[in-house]
Parts: sequence; structure tokens; C-alpha cells
Amino acid sequence: MLMRSKAPLRISFAGGGTDVPPYSTERGGCVLSTTIDKYAYGSLRLRDGKGITIHSLDYDIVAKYVVEEDLEYDGKLDLVKAVIRHMNGHINGKGLEIYLHNDAPPGSGLGSSSTLVVALLGLFKHWLHLPLTDYEMADLAYRIERVELGIEGGLQDQYAAVFGGFNFIEFYGPTVIVNPLRISPAIWHELEYCLLLCYTGKTRRSDNIIKTMVTNYEHGREDTIAALDQLKEIAVQMKNALLRGRLDDFGALLHEGWLCKKRTARKVTNPHIDTLYEAARRRGALGGKLLGAGGGGYLLLHCPFDRKHLIAEELERLGGQVVKFAFEQNGLETWEVR
Repeated sequence: MLMRSKAPLRISFAGGGTDVPPYSTERGGCVLSTTIDKYAYGSLRLRDGKGITIHSLDYDIVAKYVVEEDLEYDGKLDLVKAVIRHMNGHINGKGLEIYLHNDAPPGSGLGSSSTLVVALLGLFKHWLHLPLTDYEMADLAYRIERVELGIEGGLQDQYAAVFGGFNFIEFYGPTVIVNPLRISPAIWHELEYCLLLCYTGKTRRSDNIIKTMVTNYEHGREDTIAALDQLKEIAVQMKNALLRGRLDDFGALLHEGWLCKKRTARKVTNPHIDTLYEAARRRGALGGKLLGAGGGGYLLLHCPFDRKHLIAEELERLGGQVVKFAFEQNGLETWEVR
């Protein structure tokens, strides 16, 4: 029997950075996001004998681990090792074969690393019939990635991948509240039609950018704190604009949020990204932002419907790669193949 899972990647519209401790624990944060039809996939099959074989289909890597001592964190498949170590008491020496695949590389700004952890946890939950709620699944994914492995970042990606759909997610110290948004189909389809997603041509290590932002906050840098406070307020305003169908306001707030994001840390942007963004604005884009912590990955733009094709042509001319996508309503899903 083969067990499979998939968890959706996400687009964060506003509030990114306010979900990162210690800001989120001391001042509270909020994020507006949605999931899209790009996924992290996992497959699990029981096999005879002992040991675990991991197939990373994206990197054409096959790794075999026989005993727990093999699962040393060495920079190779550490996210996978951390999940297996956490589940080791349930595995009880059984032989496993695990296959992993992601529609976006790490550093893309779509939450791919966290989503992969969620997909892998989903496999074990399904196989072992673990009584974990959605909140517990997201919290466990967060603790494995951020606490166990010490990878810098926030809380939003894990909750987006588990819950799916449009959510306004609030962070109050250790408490996370996921508020699903009831958006009318007309608003949903119009926003999807007006958004453009462009790959900037490179990925980046987000943890270094996040570490700089955290250091700025901890050192009391006023501009960083003010920018994070403003990002939080913009997230609330964007949620209200979205629910009321004021999509031009939504696009303008994307631009305002991007200006704030650039104030939180150096290297959030670079000359190539600035060139793409400024060209899109000259062609008529109402606003946009770089997804994730910054530095590379995917650029999201809100475009007038009759200018979107012109903006796409200009971005492609400048070296960007426009990528089709659609919104995804569902979160983590698992199933069996017999």
C-alpha cells in the first residue's frame, strides 16, 4: 500500500515579518494569505526489513538511514531527518520508503520548506492514525523547523499549508488564531484574474534576511519597529478591502506594504528586483511585493486586467518568468493508493 500527501504553497499578501518572534510574542502579529495550486508532495510505502530510504525527486537524491545515529543534522535533508526523529518512537524499526517532491524550490518565497514538513507529517499522521488537530499539526511543523533545527522564520507558513484557503492569521504570544475568510466567488475570481506571479530568476536564503530583521528589532531600531507595526495595520486594511471587494485599494495597499517591508532589513530587495518592480509599475501595476522574506524568489503584482499582458511581456523581456497559478481552497490532504 502506498500513502500520499500534498500540502499547498502559499502567497502572503501582508503582515509577513510580524509573525516572527520576538515581535509576534511581544507586540502581536497578523498575516493575510492564501494558498495556491502549487504543492509539496510526499509518498510513503512500508517495505520489508529495517531502515528508511528517502528519495528527493527534486534533487535526484537517495539517502538510506538504518539507525537513529544516521539521522545527524549535517545540512543534507535535515528537515526530513527532524520529522523522522520526532516520529521514531512510532516507527518502531519498520522499513519505510519515502518519496518527496516540491513544485517550488527552497528560497522561492512560497513557504516551500515549511510546506514540505507539513506534507511529511501528514504522511505519518495518516499511516499511524495520530490524533492531531490542524492546530497541533501546524504547531508541530513549526517546532520541528524553527525550534529543533533553529531555522529562522515565522509561524505563518505552517498554518497556511495545514488549513489552506484565504486566511487572516493572528499571533498573540504562543497563541495562533486562524480566521478563514468568506470571500464571494466574484471577488475571488476577479482577484485571481488581476494578479500576476513572476519568478525573478533566483532563490535566496531567507533565514539571513530574517535574522537581520530580528536583530534590528531586538536592538530597538525605530524604523524597523515602525515598519513592522505598519505592516500589521496594512494587513488589517487589506483584509477589509478584500472582503468588501475594493480590489483597487487592495492593489494600492500591496504597494504600501512593499515600501514598508523594504525598511525592515537590508537585502530585502536588490537591483534586479527593483528593476522588475519599477517596470511593472510604469506599465500600470497598482502594487505588488516580493513574496517571503525577500532577496529573490517570486514577485507578486496586482495589475489592471487590460494591462496585465503588457506587464507580463515587459517582465519577461527583463528576464523574469511569468508563472500561471490559481487559488487553492484546501489545505493538507492525504490518501491511499492500493
